[in-house]
Order: sequence, then C-alpha cells, then structure tokens
Amino acid sequence: MTLLHEYYIPGLHIEEHSIPVPLDWSGKVPGDYSRASDDSLSLFYRVVSAPEHAHDAKLPLLVYLQGGPGGAGPRPINPSDDGWIAEAIKHFRVILPDQRGTGRSSHVNAQIMARFERPEDQAAHLKHFLADSIVRDFEHLRRTEFDAAPWVTLGQSYGGFLTLTYLSLFPQGLAASFTCGGIPHVPADAREVYEHTFPRMAAKTRQYYDRYPQDRARVAAVAERLEYASGDDATLLTQPTLPNGDPLSVERLQTLGGSFGMKPSFERVHWIFDGAFLDGDGEPSDESVLSSEFLAAVESATASNPLYWPLQEFIYADGELEQPIGWAAQQVRDEHPEFGTEQRPLLFTGEAIFPWMFEQERALRPFRAAMDVLMADTHFGTIYDAAQLARNEVPLQSAVYFDDMYVDSGLQLDTLSRIGRSHYWVTNEFEHDGLHGDTVFRRLYGEALDRGDLAGVFL
Repeated sequence: MTLLHEYYIPGLHIEEHSIPVPLDWSGKVPGDYSRASDDSLSLFYRVVSAPEHAHDAKLPLLVYLQGGPGGAGPRPINPSDDGWIAEAIKHFRVILPDQRGTGRSSHVNAQIMARFERPEDQAAHLKHFLADSIVRDFEHLRRTEFDAAPWVTLGQSYGGFLTLTYLSLFPQGLAASFTCGGIPHVPADAREVYEHTFPRMAAKTRQYYDRYPQDRARVAAVAERLEYASGDDATLLTQPTLPNGDPLSVERLQTLGGSFGMKPSFERVHWIFDGAFLDGDGEPSDESVLSSEFLAAVESATASNPLYWPLQEFIYADGELEQPIGWAAQQVRDEHPEFGTEQRPLLFTGEAIFPWMFEQERALRPFRAAMDVLMADTHFGTIYDAAQLARNEVPLQSAVYFDDMYVDSGLQLDTLSRIGRSHYWVTNEFEHDGLHGDTVFRRLYGEALDRGDLAGVFL
C-alpha cells in the first residue's frame, strides 16, 4: 500500500493513498492490473479512523460510495461535520475514495475535454467514468490493497446506484451494504425518472411559495427583468451576467430549485431572492436593478462539479439500449408547459440537464459536442444484473425517504421488493441528505446489527 501522507485532524486519523487503475477495464480483471501505463488513471483514497484506532488492522472496513455522479469523497473537518462518520469510526476503518474523474482521482473537467480533437473521442472518454468502471476500480482496490477481505459499503444517493452495480457484478466482495436515498429503478429508464420528477418539482415549488408568499412577486420580477433584457426589443437593458461571465437566463434561474430536496434549501433560496434588488428597500419595482450580491449567490447556488451534469442522464444507461436517451429531461419538460419561462408563478426545475446548459455555461461548453454524441448512443456498459440481485445473499439495509425529490420512493421500494435479503426503513422525517446528520446511519447500523446481518463482519 503506497502511503502518500499521514496526519491528524481534530478527532480523526487520516492516511492518503493512490493506486493506478486502467482507463478502460475491457479485457482486464480487478486485482490483476498492477502497473501504470499511458492509459492508466490514478485512484485516490483516504483511510479514516478514530485516533485511538489508528493502524488498527483488526477493525473491519467500510467504503463510502459518494453521491453524484461526479462527486468526490468527503473532506472531513471533524467526525461530526458529516454526522455518519462519527458513528462509523466507532466500528470501522472508513475508506473515502474519490471516484475516477473526481477530486484527486485523475480529475476530469473542461480542460481535459479540450485535449480531444473529435467529439467522438470526448464521448468515448466520458463513458469510462460510469458505474461499471467505478465499481471495478473499488473491487480492484479491495483485492490489491486490503487483502481481498470483504468490506461493507455505505452508499449515499448515486452511491446506492453503485451499490446495486457492486451487488450485480462482484457480490463476493461485499460483507454487507447500506444505502440512503439511492435505490435506482431496475430496469433503468431515464425518461421514467423525469416523469416522476417534474410533478414533484411543481409540488415543491408550490410549497416554497406557500412558505414565502412574498417571493412570488420577487421571482416573477427577476424573471421578467431577464426576459426583457434578452428579448428582441431590449434596447435599454443589458443581459445580466454572473460574475464568471455566464449569462443569467430564466432557465438558469429556475435551476435554483435543484436543491429543494434538501434542508434548509427553501430558506437558502428565499434569502437569495431577499437580496435580489439593489434600490430602495429591496422590494421589486419597474426600475429594479439586480444586485451584484444576488448574481454571485445565483452563480454559487447553480454551479456544479464538472462531471455532474455531463454524466447525469447516463447513470441510467444500462447495457444495450433500445433507443438513445436523447435528452430525456428535455423531452419530459416539453410535455409540461407549466414549466415555461413565461409562466407565473415561475416553477423551479430540479436535478435535470437541458441542452441550453451546454451553450450558456462556460464550464460546460467544451462538453457540448460530446453530449450530442452520447445522447445518440445506445451502447453502454452493463451496470445491473436483475437475476443476480434477485438471488442476492449480501445483507442490504436501505433508508428510503418517502418524500425524496430525486429518487422516487415508490420506484425504490419496487426495486427492493425484487432484491434478495434486502430490508428498508421508510421515513418522511428526512430529506435526501438525511445521512449527513447523526441519526440515519446509526439507525441503519443498529437494525442490521440486531438482525444478525453483521455477524460475519465482527468475528
């Protein structure tokens, strides 16, 4: 095991490591790849433990499967800033990998995309950063750096998708699994996801306006200011731009609803609009000018990591598709005219990608040509094995959030009903980010322990 750095932060001992993995796993077996080459990537990971358990190899391993797609592993400040860690280090050594293409694992962004001359080459490269490759990286890590000992996984959001891929492809590598708000529907279908998402976003927007009725007028005033500035007859107003130079369009304004599935997102968005207008007492008027603080807040709230939007719809691409994904969210949005930019009250959109993003956002423009190629593609790696999941013998304990805005609870329960040895806890006490408190993992861990599902872990 190659150790890069070892140090302490308050309440935690941390080791940093990196190993080579192939860009393309085709024809290769996890555990057998051991040398760096021209097409190799770096897989970076941290081993985190309580200070009193530093170097305690007797503790079982728990690997955290980060949400996303395109999400790097947590950067803890102390055990309780991401609540589940404080509980986990009581029982495990915790592995925090950066998934390939994120963080310090051969980071992918617009600069990397610019190195490719052809869109087809960009698209081919991006296809290596999906679940089938991510899980093979982790299985390779387990086999080569941790004596091939079965480990426990904890998957948050997209990490639950990765969990089902792991259970499908390498169940022998897992001793038990936990997921939080992250059981995908199997068979996977991107369009089906958005058919559930848009009605929920309309309901979430109504809840937001019911809580802050004054924001109906504020949001409408901002939207009208943006529409007028971008219209053909806009002679007096210039199109507002964000600090990074991106134009602020109504469509981008609507994406502020992307956080409505987490707490306290209603309050965060409310305070953004509270400071929208520069003049007078901040109430909207015909002469209202958007404040620079508002523009900076919108940029911050709608920015994302480089791989999140480019990979968003392809996390539902499983094997040979009957038809290309073809901008599934945009297809469904076109069937919901109530989300039009001219509608009032303006509805917010959720976790969905649209073609305009790759035209308006500077960080995404280098991905646009590749996106057109991928949206017409039908050949992807296999990520789920329904038959293997049905005969699954690895204990799986899931938290299903009844009102989950991102991963429909009904679809989660349908999938779980067809996975062997699966158990679930349905709750409306938490939103999609419930794991980040100090309750959810402790509850899941306690249930699995009491059921005897961890008997093989603590020998």
